[in-house]
Amino acid sequence: MFSAGNPDADVVSQAIYGTTVVVIDERPGWAKVLTPDQYKGWLRTGEVRQTASSEPAYATSGKTAQVSGLTANLYREPDVTAHQPLLTIPFGSRLEITAEAQGDDDGWLQVRLVDGRQAWVQRGDVDLAPRKLTIDQSIALARRFLGTTYTWAGTSSLGFDCSGFTQMLVRSRGILMPRDADLQAAWSGVDPIDRRRLRPGDLLFFGSSADHITHTGMFIGHGQFIHDTPHGHPGVQISRLKDQPWSRLLVACRRIKQNPPGDGH
Repeated sequence: MFSAGNPDADVVSQAIYGTTVVVIDERPGWAKVLTPDQYKGWLRTGEVRQTASSEPAYATSGKTAQVSGLTANLYREPDVTAHQPLLTIPFGSRLEITAEAQGDDDGWLQVRLVDGRQAWVQRGDVDLAPRKLTIDQSIALARRFLGTTYTWAGTSSLGFDCSGFTQMLVRSRGILMPRDADLQAAWSGVDPIDRRRLRPGDLLFFGSSADHITHTGMFIGHGQFIHDTPHGHPGVQISRLKDQPWSRLLVACRRIKQNPPGDGH
């Protein structure tokens, strides 16, 4: 998603495969969209499939699955060797299931893609009944992404930025949180807490001041936090809160409320 309708504009976010977006403006070759977290940006029209008002949004009805692997390959037939994948889609992407293979092809699911094509995905790459995670489970999920390369404006397992990573972890608990770090710190769904009272799952915000937040991560206990940063070796990593520059740059700590806005999404 770009800040303007041209490929030389800066990238502001991403909409992962199958995400329902609302088109709020159009120009030749481009559509300005609003994502479910109320974030705005421009996409190429070839990356957006517009649906009729009477048509349900993709993967919101019928039998669906959610990618549970870090990525999932989609194939034209239930065979990983016959052809290259049609698509590789990231963790969290939703798919419409049209059939379950039997016999020799057991372990495969047929899916309808956003553009109407049929494809196949291995059952082990998806979750047919995703559940809200506990805080401990969300921290275990976070560890699965260790080493994932940092990508500015990234929101997927193909590459997160700091706030895209924490937003995904909070979303795994069934809570839709704002996109950017400064918006997350100011969100009505969190309470401020003292750094001496941190608990696993609390959110940490870093910057030159509380009014200039530029980074975020999640506290995981034992003085450590997990985050996605370009500092040092770029990517998802675990750091110690007492180390520099983190101790000096920590300007806000937040705990998600019991029933925050967006709970259940």
